[in-house]
Amino acid sequence: MLNLEIAGISLRNPVILASGFLGISQAIFERVYDEGAGAVVSKSISKYPMEGYRNPTVIVLEGKSYINAVGLSNPGHESFYEEVKTNDKVPLMVSLVGSDPSDFELMARKLDKSRIIGFEINLSCPHVQKLGMEVGDDPQMVKSIVQTTKSNTAKPVFVKVGVGNANLLDISEAAINAGADGITAINTLRAMKISIDNFNPILSNKIGGLSGSSIKPVAVRCVYELSQKFRVPIIGCGGISNWEDAVEFMIAGATSFQVGTAIGFGGMGIFNSINRGIVKYLEKKGYQSVKELIGRSHRY
Repeated sequence: MLNLEIAGISLRNPVILASGFLGISQAIFERVYDEGAGAVVSKSISKYPMEGYRNPTVIVLEGKSYINAVGLSNPGHESFYEEVKTNDKVPLMVSLVGSDPSDFELMARKLDKSRIIGFEINLSCPHVQKLGMEVGDDPQMVKSIVQTTKSNTAKPVFVKVGVGNANLLDISEAAINAGADGITAINTLRAMKISIDNFNPILSNKIGGLSGSSIKPVAVRCVYELSQKFRVPIIGCGGISNWEDAVEFMIAGATSFQVGTAIGFGGMGIFNSINRGIVKYLEKKGYQSVKELIGRSHRY
């Protein structure tokens, strides 16, 4: 009832761990999978190790939301390859981040040798200079990065887009025309919080990325518009904290969806909780498969 295929990848259910929230160890990936996720996306991996920003890096907000500026900390692609090269259990998609097509060529070529199901190119991190959104706002750079990555792997390549200075549909079109197999929408939104006691921005980087329930209506709108215009799989991401949210994303046009921030508020049980809720919803509606939900809002 929950199994489906996305860009040639067979998943036992549509619930995917979003990039960035949890660690980068094989042990964590296996635990997430054991807890009920259909697949896992790693934290964004760069060419060389990145330390990230000094604390404070995360602000907890009311309404199951965060603002974070961790700074894409990761051990670099060589070390990460050693961590996952023997993975034979978890459907793992590797998130890649870089500033130049040559970065993606090197990383894709190396990590393609490991047992992963595909790549997600992070072109929309809102708080790291010369990476993420600064790259993803340039359609020509997006095209070059996607083409380079695709030429170094036969595995599916998804592009994670965000709400930046450029039109999300234009950036997605550039990625799809360059060969992207699907789009992940959306990343966090640029945000900040200032202390009313000492008058300073709270995050050490001042600007961070807003995630969680606060951005869900924006994410649903983006998924709806993307699925209306393009005929590639859309992975919904942004504010999913229960099965109702997940169903809404699929009705908007998402083939599958990612969960991240909600783990911080509800724990690892969120994966099975969402799966159980969707099954009950399908039974109530008289549907035989979760695939029947995808894009139903476009019929009206």
